[in-house]
Amino acid sequence: MATIEINGKTYETNEEGFLIHPEDWSEDVAAALAREEEGIDCLTEEHLSVIRFIRQYYLENNLAPMVRSVCKATGFPLRHIYELFPSGPAKGACKVAGLPKPDGCV
Repeated sequence: MATIEINGKTYETNEEGFLIHPEDWSEDVAAALAREEEGIDCLTEEHLSVIRFIRQYYLENNLAPMVRSVCKATGFPLRHIYELFPSGPAKGACKVAGLPKPDGCV
């Protein structure tokens, strides 16, 4: 287990940078995870639309959405999701959205 400090508060992450406690997530946490774990300097409104959809889906269903659902909801082709999150929708976008590491194919 590891930690990340944001605005004076410490958050627990696993060895891959996923939050241990998804309820600790906030957009400040997302920005820090994007910067520290994914090398994304600034979250744009496009990043946030993907993150917000993934997060809302998780809160309603207790699992990460399939990538097809992310593309449909945001209107972004898969290629663009990878441009926004180079490590992909599961590793990158779900991590920044504060979800636990997805088990299968997202």
